[in-house]
Amino acid sequence: MSDEQSAIEIVHNPEASRYEARIDGALAGFADYVDGDGIRSFTHTEVDPGFGGRGVGSQLVDDALRSTIAEGRRIRPICSFVVARAEADEFAAHVAER
Repeated sequence: MSDEQSAIEIVHNPEASRYEARIDGALAGFADYVDGDGIRSFTHTEVDPGFGGRGVGSQLVDDALRSTIAEGRRIRPICSFVVARAEADEFAAHVAER
């Protein structure tokens, strides 16, 4: 299976305080966070340029936000990419004030 056809796997790595996107086992991107008082603050998102243009960042952040909501936490988007994704109707009601 080529990289273009490979599925993006999103993994929560709480020991590193981040969500990771993996393609064929390789780290394609990550979204760092800090937890506190029922709020998960997303501080930085990065996608390896070799995996750019495949929707890795969007899937990574959307899955991270859904996971955060499922845990009963609110979202504090600090990273500009997360700010943009958190404006979607699906997530907007779960955003804490910045």
